[in-house]
Parts: sequence; C-alpha cells; structure tokens
Amino acid sequence: MKLKSLFSIALSAAVAASFMIAGSATAGSIKIVGAGASFPAPIYSEWFKDLAEKTNGEIKVDYQSIGSGSGIKNFIGHTVDFGASDAAMKQSEIDQVPEGVQLLPMTAGSIVIAYNLPGISDLRLPRDVYPEIFLGKITKWNDARIAAANPGVKLPNTPITVVVRSDKSGTTFGFTGHLSAISSDFKSTVGQGKMVQWPAMNMVKGKKNDGVSSAIRQTPGSIGYTEYGYAKLSQLPTACLQNKAGNFVCPGAEAGAAALANAVLPENMIVFINDPAGDASYPIATFTWMLFYKKNKSPELAAALRKMVEYCLDEGQKIADKAGYIPLPESVVEKVRAASKNIQ
Repeated sequence: MKLKSLFSIALSAAVAASFMIAGSATAGSIKIVGAGASFPAPIYSEWFKDLAEKTNGEIKVDYQSIGSGSGIKNFIGHTVDFGASDAAMKQSEIDQVPEGVQLLPMTAGSIVIAYNLPGISDLRLPRDVYPEIFLGKITKWNDARIAAANPGVKLPNTPITVVVRSDKSGTTFGFTGHLSAISSDFKSTVGQGKMVQWPAMNMVKGKKNDGVSSAIRQTPGSIGYTEYGYAKLSQLPTACLQNKAGNFVCPGAEAGAAALANAVLPENMIVFINDPAGDASYPIATFTWMLFYKKNKSPELAAALRKMVEYCLDEGQKIADKAGYIPLPESVVEKVRAASKNIQ
C-alpha cells in the first residue's frame, strides 16, 4: 500500500474520532443529537440522563437548549436527529423536509408571570390587567387596577420593568397567543409570534427561559413570563391569574392538568390551548413538541428514537409534576405512542 493511501486512511480515522456526529453509533451504543426549546430543557435533561442509565449507555441523547426558533432551523438544516419546539412547525416549514415530519407532543407546562416585588409573595392579576402591563399601558405597581385586585397588599409606587425574550421563542409564541386570545387590543397591536415587537418602554430582554428568569430575579420591580419549572428553580414568586371562568388560579400541577383536560389532538398532533375553559384551569398552558424525521438515516437510529419516545411516555411522565411540568393526559399519551410508529 502506498504511503499516500496510508496517510489518507489515518487522516480519515482521526477525523471520525474527533467529531461527534448526529446519529453516530459505536459498538453496542448510539448517540442521538437533538436541539431546540428551552421550555422543556430541564425535564429533557432528567429524562435523557435516566434513559442512558436505564439502557446501560446503549442510548445517549445530547440535547442542546437553543430556543424553539433555532431548533426548527437546525431540524430543517438536518444538523440534528430531532428538534424541539413549543411552537409547532408551520406547514411551510414542514414542506422543507423531504423525509417527512412527525410532530409529537412530549410534555406540557404552564407559562407563568413571575415578578420581583420584595415583601410581596401573593399577587393577583385580572385578565384585563396583565395584557395592559405587557402593552406598556399600566406602568406603576400601585396602579388602581392592580390594587383593586389585591386588597390589603401594600404595592410600591415604583415603575414596572417588563422582562421579555430576546430570541425566537416558543414560550413567547404561547404567551402572546394567550394574550391575543383575551385582549383584542393586544391582538391588533402586537399579535402572536415567536418574536414580537413589545410596546412597553421600560423593558429588559433575556435569552431563553433561564435568561428571563435570571433577569427577573436581578431586577426589583420587574415582571416577565417564563416556564413554571424555571420560576420554581429560580424561587421566583408567580402571580395568580384570572381564568376564563373568572377565577384567580395559581400555577400548579392540578391547575395545569385542568387546562389540558379538554384538549383533543388532531391527526397532525398540533393543538394550542390559548384560553382554556374550566373553573380550576390555569389560563396559560401549552404542549411542547419533539420534531422527528419520518425517514431516518438508519433503521438503528429510528429504533433508538422510538425507544426514547417510549421512555418519555412511560417513565418520563412520572417525574413531570416534580419537575414543574404537566403530565400528559392518557388520551394524549396513547395518540403519541401510535404516531411514534411513523419514525422509520
């Protein structure tokens, strides 16, 4: 064998050893690469760690929390084995993936309004008030409309700092969808989107849910939206919000489950719950999706992905409540289980 050929073989081996390739496999193991939404990242981290242990390292999942918008972009660009987004893919995005796309809602959570008001641990916000805060129309904490909903609470005469996302975000999509559903003014002025133009003047931006939570924690007088699990991890107080039935409901497992109770998944597995009915429903709840190719690079990768989904549906749902998420209703679990067979 010529020296040049030997060099080429050695170089190829070195390159292969130097890079972690999506869907790569070694003897008895396969590594799955995923990226996307920060909303479910804490529970995904727990799931994938436990999955590796349960399979004795046969299936390892490397998930990068980069935001829903970037997750969809990477999925369309085929740089990952699966994507993740709180805003389900649009048909125009799905059409860019020749292998076909299978969306699966894998968990659900509440989007909460967290705040930083030293000495105030209980706060009620009516449904005609909190959209006005994010529209920049209510600018002081002791505004008469906030005070009326919180008798006996000494609200400070300080400016409200609104904290929002700086990146394309499924959490923003879900939050603005809810605000658009309950406020015609918000719908016509801002509307729903992964990234929107917020009109509030006194504003701070944070990247991903952890960035927003950190900004709220560091900014006295602030208010912002984040996923419930992040608020719990950051020990941030969260407002009790007035729901469609007129009741003030605080975020939690039972209130979240009540919001999902009447959700019916269509064939494409996409459903949004922008303003759930029910006396006990927390008003802002959303599913979050994993994005899969229907036709994958190898039968081994497809089998590993299906096994990952199966774990998430069975063992994974058992820790959802503890992690600050909403366990999927059994009717949803069964539909997701059946649809996962499309991953080939």
